Amino acid sequence: MSTKSAPIDVDRARAETRGCEGMAHLNHAGSSLMPIPVADALIGWQREEEFRGGYETVDRYQDKLENFYDATARLLNCGRDEVAFIENATRAWDMAFYALDLGPGDRILTTESEYGSNMIAYLHRARHTGCEVAIVPNDGHGQIDVEALDRMVDDRVKLISISHVPTGGGLVNPAAAVGKVARRHGVPYLLDACQSAGQVPLDVQAIGCDFLSATGRKYLRGPRGTGFLYVRGDWIERLDPPLLDQHAAELINEREYVIRGDARRFENWECHFAGKAALGVAIDYALGWGLEAIRDRVQPLAQTLRDRLSGIDGVEVLDEGAEKCGIVTFRKAGEEADNIKRRLKARRINVSVAGDSGARVGYDRRGISTAVRASVHYVTLEREIDDLVRAVADGL
Repeated sequence: MSTKSAPIDVDRARAETRGCEGMAHLNHAGSSLMPIPVADALIGWQREEEFRGGYETVDRYQDKLENFYDATARLLNCGRDEVAFIENATRAWDMAFYALDLGPGDRILTTESEYGSNMIAYLHRARHTGCEVAIVPNDGHGQIDVEALDRMVDDRVKLISISHVPTGGGLVNPAAAVGKVARRHGVPYLLDACQSAGQVPLDVQAIGCDFLSATGRKYLRGPRGTGFLYVRGDWIERLDPPLLDQHAAELINEREYVIRGDARRFENWECHFAGKAALGVAIDYALGWGLEAIRDRVQPLAQTLRDRLSGIDGVEVLDEGAEKCGIVTFRKAGEEADNIKRRLKARRINVSVAGDSGARVGYDRRGISTAVRASVHYVTLEREIDDLVRAVADGL
């Protein structure tokens, strides 16, 4: 659990980020820039494997691997036995979702802005098991309508599953309010925190979720190929993982196996060990700044970018939500998002484009095809925002 911290020392943060030199990286929601301690931990581990061997490096540095569990437990305010290291956020989410017992007539409640990969999984289960997917409407802010959610819960609802921060917009869904509804009705609650981990505080006790998935590569500034899954302790032994190996379970004899009793039952024996060690360093690094301090730096920067973009003729800022985060989405009349991205890239400004299947449901309902997604972090400078705004306005 994070605690109040001093304001971010931006000069120090940038000095500890080699990638800040020579470009404006405004794609932290895609994949952020690793700070020096994280990059060095990743490369250092791989160098050890080069000279010592993979198994031998694991034996030698077991403490660095175990640090991942301690760091993640501090990040989420949970027990280390409630955490699993998974190769990415999608697979982490899958390991919880596909372990749930869903059958004919059972209902999943989700949001209009749900991540496309999650929607595919819901529809996949519906096709194979006969369960149903229902989308909770938005409220006046464009986020999940918690009162409508409460009204929709009945005996058929077996899961509430939402994205905390949608991939295609800047809103922060009211996760704790959703958690209160889930607890009141006794419905399991799965939170996709892929875009929120590392930019806002995450306390699973306050949120009230039973499961939470996240990635390392985005706002936590960890390596690609890393992620984690949180499973509340009283749920662990109630879930039969969809995949097992001899790390997740022990073979007793030719007819018996026993699944381990902690969240590592959702892990693989083989994993990205260098990434696991480096992700622990990345989480420690974020906690060193403080998640409240990160949020308090990121959110005003993003709002400044929204305000500046709104002043450009033909530009429409698309972000919704009562609370907004570091993701800023916009479109410009007469110019495709892909072209804006290419123009910005030529000026050494990194952004991404949203609107493929990742944001499909919400964008379709809003009549949006694609949008430019710029995402700031605590290393972002005001002059980088100026450069982006100027480039978008120029249209050259």
